[in-house]
Amino acid sequence: MEYVKNAVVIIALSVSNILFSQIKPLDAELTQYQYPYKVHFISLRSQNNDLKMAYMDVKPKISNGKNIVLLHGKNFNGAYWKQTADDLSKKGFRVIIPDQIGFGKSSKPQNYQFSFSQLAENTKAVLDELKIDKTIILGHSMGGMVATRFTLLYPEKVQQLVLENPIGLEDYKTFAAYQTIDEAYQSELKNTAETYKNYQLKFYYDNKWKAEYQPWLDLIAGWTLHPDYPKIAWDAALTSDMIYNQPVCYEFKNIKTPTLLIIGTRDRTAIGKDRAPKALQSKMGQYQELGKKTQQQIPGSKLVEIENTGHLPHIEAYGQFRNALYDFIK
Repeated sequence: MEYVKNAVVIIALSVSNILFSQIKPLDAELTQYQYPYKVHFISLRSQNNDLKMAYMDVKPKISNGKNIVLLHGKNFNGAYWKQTADDLSKKGFRVIIPDQIGFGKSSKPQNYQFSFSQLAENTKAVLDELKIDKTIILGHSMGGMVATRFTLLYPEKVQQLVLENPIGLEDYKTFAAYQTIDEAYQSELKNTAETYKNYQLKFYYDNKWKAEYQPWLDLIAGWTLHPDYPKIAWDAALTSDMIYNQPVCYEFKNIKTPTLLIIGTRDRTAIGKDRAPKALQSKMGQYQELGKKTQQQIPGSKLVEIENTGHLPHIEAYGQFRNALYDFIK
């Protein structure tokens, strides 16, 4: 019996090693990674930095006259919107997919005061470059916090707001102890393909892994294998501090834009959960409750809950996500 157990462990480790050995090192700006559409850049002079911000501009063959901006989450970049963008463009939408500064193919400044207002301003710069005055905004995860801030700052530009499993539905400072940026940086430096996968399994996917999740793990895991990783880890620490210290949940009541919440109810994502008292950890990231609470806070908003789905409905349950989205924006 002991032999069988050992054999199972060896096989599991072998599979794991094969899986992680396929991950390739990736530099800070993903120069060797091909996005699904042509990547454009705008130049930004921001906070005494000369930066470049990447974006994809997916134009439909036959336009319906509407634009939509897709905003990525913290552990992602614009590439994971491919299926969503394909469908939207076929339906006539012009789809703009930025990589925020500090993420994806955009610059990774080492002296930058990250704020949701700054990321919103950078996003506006892309739209100004493209001469887009009005748009639908769809934000996932951290992108939901950016989308919320953008909508509050520039309500005249936002026709509709869609929040897909946004983080920031609760104030993490009321649960978790503060972590300095230096401490967060040291923690980020310890990340590996395995730690990233374990985090995503636990919080995003309820310990159920599927092959379609692998490409989005490979991107951030590939960074950990490259000499550029300290630059990426530093920006990751800065943006974690931004999320912790800049809650948007108190301002949902001020949103006047028609809003849709798409919530995978199995999601348990919560920033700083490991730093919260044990008694509070189980209360954090309860999206089956947070979705309803947030819908009540945003005047006139609509909530679509997707059962048995975690943090990424547009990857995990695309059909249900698509139906909810199109019912709202059509």
